[in-house]
Amino acid sequence: MTIEKGDIELAGVFKRFGNFTAVDGVNLKVPDGAYCCFLGPSGCGKTTILRMIAGHEDPTEGEILIGGQNVVGMPPVQRRTAMMFQSYALFPHLSVRDNVAFALRVRGQSKQERYRAADSMLERVHITELADRLPGQLSGGQQQRVALARAAITEPKVLLLDEPLSALDEQLRIQMRTELRRMQRDLGITFIHVTHTQLEAISLADIVVVMERGKIKQAAPARDVYAQPKDRYVAEFLGGQNVLSGKVERINGETVLINAPDTEGIVVPLRDGMRPRDGAAVDIAVRRDDIRLRRPAAGAAADGWNAVNTRVLAVEYQGMYVKVILDSGSDREFVAYVPEREFFETAFSIGEIVVATWMAGQSLLLA
Repeated sequence: MTIEKGDIELAGVFKRFGNFTAVDGVNLKVPDGAYCCFLGPSGCGKTTILRMIAGHEDPTEGEILIGGQNVVGMPPVQRRTAMMFQSYALFPHLSVRDNVAFALRVRGQSKQERYRAADSMLERVHITELADRLPGQLSGGQQQRVALARAAITEPKVLLLDEPLSALDEQLRIQMRTELRRMQRDLGITFIHVTHTQLEAISLADIVVVMERGKIKQAAPARDVYAQPKDRYVAEFLGGQNVLSGKVERINGETVLINAPDTEGIVVPLRDGMRPRDGAAVDIAVRRDDIRLRRPAAGAAADGWNAVNTRVLAVEYQGMYVKVILDSGSDREFVAYVPEREFFETAFSIGEIVVATWMAGQSLLLA
């Protein structure tokens, strides 16, 4: 029975190398046709998972299912997966057309058939005019398109991408993000993409899987992972969030009152399933772009707003906004992203005492 769908399920997957556990009991479902990014620092296990899906490694324990079929022990060619490597791994002595057509040549297709398929794929990635060039005559972005076309020509159920944009400069990286997403939609197949770059993951993925030390910390749509991180690790790794620590003073209905060092009375909504006890140590997050700055002379914060007295440590111009780094009373960075025009209407100076405020409903209680 031929299974065409590219849905993926990892069930209780472990991978050990001697005494080192690279992947630690991972459970995950990726729907057919989804764009999924594994995100995490070096050594967190994301590339090992990619290699196990591809068939280049076998799990120590657990099952890997593609289209409902357990593929553990099956060679890569039988899994209907294709891998696009970080180095591109193009054959330097073959033309672009022959590089793209190589897999079909191995399968025994005639030269006419494989060239027809290769030319069609080159057109889809917009490099038809490069068909007769050698890889050494191409830019990094052009080489990547060739590698993508070569991987996709076998019509895999799942396309696996290992840090595909890491070798590109920033402008080309942004351009290729758009290209990858367009191709994924055109092909209609499952993409599994490994990266350590937060913006790359959230700009591309339907599902972002954040990993730490072989475990999945959170797997959810990009906006949920960014705006609703489950815990301190995810909030700090994704960026864009300030994390404050404190102790529970009391619970008032659907909110909790938290006292942090040098700060009293931070109000945070309770999250579903979370009800910390009085005196418990907790972490809270607030988005950097939700922080509003004012001078102490402006008076007390309005009802429903949290306020922290702080001091400006540094100011960094970022174009559309200004990054204002504040003294949080700890070694953690506390930051406000202030819209550029707003900042320069009443610019704050380094060393100036300011009040950082945000709506109480914009605070997030972390697990």
